[in-house]
Amino acid sequence: MLLNKKISIWYFIDQIKSQILLIVILAVGTGLLDLHPIFTKITIPLSIPAILGTAVSLLLAFRTAQSYERWWEARTVWGAIVNDSRSFIRLINQFVPQDGADVKIFAERQIVWVYALGEALRKQPFTNKVVEYLHTHQINAVNIPNAILDEHSYHVRQIAEKGLISDFKEVQLNEVLMRLCDNMGKCERLKNTVFPRAYSILIHTLIYVFAFILPFGLEDSQLTLEIITTIIIPLIFVAIEKTAIIMQDPFENTPVDTPMTSIAQTIEINILQMIKEKDIPIKKENNTYFEM
Repeated sequence: MLLNKKISIWYFIDQIKSQILLIVILAVGTGLLDLHPIFTKITIPLSIPAILGTAVSLLLAFRTAQSYERWWEARTVWGAIVNDSRSFIRLINQFVPQDGADVKIFAERQIVWVYALGEALRKQPFTNKVVEYLHTHQINAVNIPNAILDEHSYHVRQIAEKGLISDFKEVQLNEVLMRLCDNMGKCERLKNTVFPRAYSILIHTLIYVFAFILPFGLEDSQLTLEIITTIIIPLIFVAIEKTAIIMQDPFENTPVDTPMTSIAQTIEINILQMIKEKDIPIKKENNTYFEM
């Protein structure tokens, strides 16, 4: 997630450098072409590029709104995961006898689940913390986060069968687990639902058509101003569209991601404090322009 400090403009420029080069070549080429004797008599009413620019603006507004909605939904879901993780361990602390090891087992499992979910969404190799836990508890499944939640469910059922918690308390714990499972499913839906490619192709095509016909609607007396105008306006459209593209996929391990690793660290610290652990990791201050 981009932070409000030391934001790197070069990261964004790097994302659109190929489009910048293409727009510049197109603007210079079209501007010079417009001076050729064959094309000097061709004049397009400025209203036509204006109408096309308006259409592109409307499409970009819709695209940006949809992308932001996906990005915000991802952040909202992870906010709910924070709340439910705390609530689950708080209920475990209240319901499960403190003289056993069950509380620490639940806490450790919940911490591992949060890290595993974030790494699975980013399709990264699991960290040592997760790998060691999976190996120790012999968890092997296609969907590792779901398998870890299954372990939570089995454990709740076991302590209920032993009479350590009542049926009502078991229902309360399972309700929180269902919310965690529901949020996991929402993350997987956002990850696996691809924004329609045809929409991007349409916008790209309209932007380049706009860049091509714009010089023919401008006066030929000032070539430099014509070329600069033909570069700046399409580049604004390209920048807006690229902003939408990098926001639409919030789990791709990029600087604009939902900060799942940072959130997982916060959850880990909170849970360890809740179970009165002494060895609590310290969250380091981030000095970069983004937080993962």
